[in-house]
Amino acid sequence: MKIVVLAGGRSPERNVSLSSGAKITNALREKGHAAVLIDLFLGDDLSDVETIAAVFQRPAPSTDYAISEEVLTNDAIDALRTTDSKGLFGPNVLKICGAADIVFLGLHGEDGENGKVQATLDLFGIPYTGSGFSASGITMNKHLAKQLLQHNQINTARYQTIKAGESVPQLAFDFPMVVKPTHGGSSIGMEIVPDRPALIAALTEAGHFDNEVVVEEYIAGREFSVGVLNGQALPAIEITVADGWYDYEHKYQDNGATYQTPPHIPATVHQEMQQMALATMQVLGLTNYGRIDFLWDGQTIYVIEGNSLPGMTPHSLLPQEAAAVGISYADLCEQIIAGQLDA
Repeated sequence: MKIVVLAGGRSPERNVSLSSGAKITNALREKGHAAVLIDLFLGDDLSDVETIAAVFQRPAPSTDYAISEEVLTNDAIDALRTTDSKGLFGPNVLKICGAADIVFLGLHGEDGENGKVQATLDLFGIPYTGSGFSASGITMNKHLAKQLLQHNQINTARYQTIKAGESVPQLAFDFPMVVKPTHGGSSIGMEIVPDRPALIAALTEAGHFDNEVVVEEYIAGREFSVGVLNGQALPAIEITVADGWYDYEHKYQDNGATYQTPPHIPATVHQEMQQMALATMQVLGLTNYGRIDFLWDGQTIYVIEGNSLPGMTPHSLLPQEAAAVGISYADLCEQIIAGQLDA
């Protein structure tokens, strides 16, 4: 098959996406597919002599999947573009995607997961992996997603949203609290705060990434994630860190995060977590594949959030869960594509 792996884009998670995209592209090439990595935001400057068909025969991308510790700002990403084109889609992106049998979305972060890309591909009749535009948009919006979870009696931490510039109200739960941008992922802009002065500082920091911030009650417990592949829940994975919490650095750097799948928890808890993952996918409208993150305090399981396009980097959780049931990384990529084409 001819497959475009769409990655990069204009998001603070750009570097994470490029790591996922390169690894996906190489895995699909190992399987014999004509896969090509295209940067959503920078696009592709097709030469006068290069045909669209030739794009799919380009050399494989670098196998250096390392992710920079730097979180890119919008200004820094904008400076990467050398053309005069405007908007999220760089030159020739849709033209190349239109020539593919399917687009594998290796995007992460707001502009890759909020439904804009999905809606555009829908308008052009271009098939792609992952969920549709509405489910993607809802899942990326932590406020809307948590409302749906609460309405459907799925346990999640209590929360309140605060708009940028608003005064900080009295909250219905005590410190410590968790502060995070309403839109976004990879724990960028997220902090755990012990008191009100730290809360005000964290709101300012999170406001650099979003004009709305979610403040949650802090749940002390063990952290897990459950991937879902074509309607089947994979084994849960437990994440532990040597110090602090599972932040951006722990997620993508070799610095003390450890993983256990299947986790050492009672079978009944594991099964409940998997059922909650399936229920959360359904409530949010997620299809094809996804990942649901959890906390367990020894008594109650809480859904943290859903992920419509889970990471596929060397440190990502979904590939580790798939490997626990004998699905290699390359097979996982193929099963994601097959599940979408067969839907």
